[in-house]
Amino acid sequence: MSPATVRSRYPRIILKPDREASLLRGHPWIFSGAVASVEGSPEPGDIAAVSTHGGDPLGLGFYNPRSDIIFRLLTTDATASIDQQFWQQRIRSSLSLRKKIVPEGTTACRLINAEGDGMPGLVVDRYNEYLVFAIATAGMERERQSILRILQEEIRPSGIYERSEGRARQSEGLVDRIGPARGNAPPDTVEITENHLLFTIDIATGQKTGFFLDQRHNRELIERLSSHATVLNCFAYTGAFSAYSIRGGARRVISVEISAAAGEMARQNLQRNGYSPEDHPIIRSDAFTFLRETRETFDMIILDPPAFAKAKKDVAKSSRGYKDINLHAVNHLKDGGILVTFSCSNYIDTDLFQKIVLSAVRDAGKTAQLLQTLGPGPDHPTNLAHPEGRYLKGLLLCVNR
Repeated sequence: MSPATVRSRYPRIILKPDREASLLRGHPWIFSGAVASVEGSPEPGDIAAVSTHGGDPLGLGFYNPRSDIIFRLLTTDATASIDQQFWQQRIRSSLSLRKKIVPEGTTACRLINAEGDGMPGLVVDRYNEYLVFAIATAGMERERQSILRILQEEIRPSGIYERSEGRARQSEGLVDRIGPARGNAPPDTVEITENHLLFTIDIATGQKTGFFLDQRHNRELIERLSSHATVLNCFAYTGAFSAYSIRGGARRVISVEISAAAGEMARQNLQRNGYSPEDHPIIRSDAFTFLRETRETFDMIILDPPAFAKAKKDVAKSSRGYKDINLHAVNHLKDGGILVTFSCSNYIDTDLFQKIVLSAVRDAGKTAQLLQTLGPGPDHPTNLAHPEGRYLKGLLLCVNR
């Protein structure tokens, strides 16, 4: 099929001279400032072809002039047809990968991770017999019914629940949509297993889609480091890090969580796995306040806060927040203690986060050995050329005087 035939099928975005380099490197986004002109009259969410200023085809993707990211690449094959078969192949490929990388004894994982699986704006998580999905782009919104139909046919879940909400969606000109989409509505709580540990989660109102699935590999690491340790788990949410620490042989684990509902779920999760909340207390408190007021020191402290920077304008303020919480944590570590610290803010990149934590360590008058950089598990793949997709970053540190 000739490029001319492709151009007659889809509207065409023509780039300014020499603005194709990022696409050629594999990055899937084109920003509005790189576009010279648009042929045809594509609507937000339509499929469009993209070409160099000289007319060489570069691929097909989602077009949305309402967003700063005006084009999101789907395929470099300019002759492709973006149809039901295209999406079925993409979804089957994602499901095949998960069969290889999700361990036995785990009934919850991410099945589709947006650009990381070649489906920009689509996230699908599995919680036992239920799926939870979120759409964040106008293009994927157009494909919603096709995606739901394929998921139902390929997986046959008891139900599919939608959690399409947030700033990314609003920036695409979309309104929030939350509720059952296919099959049965989920119960108030759903039980899952992760590495043979039991957790109860709230699909409809829990953070993200109900559970921090991206931390599974990091929880496994925490388990290996917990033997005979005293552990403080800040921002504990459903207590998953705490359960892994206890199974790993921790002498005492304190979980700090400000939400009463999340704290109660954490308590139930400890009990469900045979662990005593009396021996491993769950404290309802703001983590900053707890660290300022406690006099206890710990062998290991885990910091997994919510995203402090939810927009670019929040970076300076959130940087101070990350420094503050890490400074307090470092001051409550025993000599040679382990700090496991995370940021899930898209606008705080790895280099900045490392500088923030280093500044906190130095202000505490201590030094830190970097043992490992941390990120999401393999069921959250990212495009190697798309660092923006790797939102979760973490540091495993040994802190010394």
